[in-house]
Amino acid sequence: MENKRELILDMLIEILEKENYSHLVIRDVLDKYNYMESRDKAFIKRVTEGTLERLIQMDYILDQFSKTPVAKMKPLIRNLLRMSTYQMLYMDSIPDSAVCNEAVKLAGKRGFKGLAGFVNGVLRSIARNKTKITYPDREKEKSRFLSVWYSMPEWLVKMWMDAYGEETTSCILEGLLKEHPVSVRVKENLSSKQREEWIAQIRRTGVIVNPHPYLPYAFQLSNIDGIKNLPGYEEGYFIVQDVSSMLVTEVCKIGEAEQEEMDAAKTQITGDIPFLGLDVCAAPGGKSMHLAEKLTGKGKVISRDLTEYKVSLIRDNIERMGYQNIDASVGDALVFDEDLKEKADVVLADLPCSGLGIIGKKRDIKYRISKEGLEELKELQKQILNVIWQYVKPGGVLIYSTCTINSGENQQMVEWFTQNYPFRPESLSPYLPEMLKKEGENGMLQLLPGVHETDGFFLAKLRRLG
Repeated sequence: MENKRELILDMLIEILEKENYSHLVIRDVLDKYNYMESRDKAFIKRVTEGTLERLIQMDYILDQFSKTPVAKMKPLIRNLLRMSTYQMLYMDSIPDSAVCNEAVKLAGKRGFKGLAGFVNGVLRSIARNKTKITYPDREKEKSRFLSVWYSMPEWLVKMWMDAYGEETTSCILEGLLKEHPVSVRVKENLSSKQREEWIAQIRRTGVIVNPHPYLPYAFQLSNIDGIKNLPGYEEGYFIVQDVSSMLVTEVCKIGEAEQEEMDAAKTQITGDIPFLGLDVCAAPGGKSMHLAEKLTGKGKVISRDLTEYKVSLIRDNIERMGYQNIDASVGDALVFDEDLKEKADVVLADLPCSGLGIIGKKRDIKYRISKEGLEELKELQKQILNVIWQYVKPGGVLIYSTCTINSGENQQMVEWFTQNYPFRPESLSPYLPEMLKKEGENGMLQLLPGVHETDGFFLAKLRRLG
């Protein structure tokens, strides 16, 4: 039987010391040990993600109780103490004594018997003094307090406080730490009976299913033991996709005029494509496929990404979901394709970004990003926009989106783009759920974790002039 805590320790070392991506490390380990009991896999996932999520707070606490600062500890020891402290503070079902004993045994097993007493002393001291842990003064050091309490780098806290104020920033930070159900988009062409049967099948597996308040075909799933194990997955009934991403296709609004144009074109033997959608940074393909579905089999969607691996993810999803009017291919968004000049009715530009809106799902993002990195990303976004705007037909639409909550990559980028290229923002309100209509009037929508029922996400609808 594999030692669950040893697996967690190795994963934390891979992520925090060797700088591998958390979601990939966790996925690979859970796939490798898929034979484990569900509760054991849930424990591994919870402790690994929780330790990453609360890392700044764990280090702050450890520095109060250890004579050796966290930064100067052996990598294995500091990660062992981090994960053990997390269990004692956030997992009431595990006795503190058990956490301490397991940590001591694991230190010895991994060649650190000489430090077993140190590990035991620090952890037992924390266990005895849980109620005496001190934090920065919230009134005197607002940003420092929020940084430690919510385990967010202080420079990010300050950036959001400047942009959104202290109250909204607190909501964002709280929202990023909440449990995140898996959002799925169910095929709209499923009959009511098929959908009801699917929901019943899912619930019989013990998964909690709730309809999303924003869109009728969106559902939130909790208590999942592997998405691929769920009923309807192989049949292509649904795809994992956040509702914020679904809104991108909603605001494209393939309306009656477009449908009439497509129907008219079907009667002509010209070979022309009546409607063309282009997704330039598409993997894993959720938005591309959603657009293809909205076209009800008519027109065509071209789905591109930079590498063969990313395109293979798109193709796998296309095959599983059974879409016919979509082609996936390798393409560099920075390289102009003359064949697509002014051909696309809709260009989806979900560009590389800092990912600050999805920290709740990819917890190590907040420790990787830097101010310099933000500036580099903004420059990359401008370079891509400089190429892809040319694919939009006069009168066509470019949907710009990111999964971040940084105005420099969002509102300011749209302002720069519309000042330099022949596009204007177009109101999103007619196409948004009732509770979001007011926020989308200026052609842009910023969704915030903890404030909205989605990931942190930004989208703008930009109509080409002429």
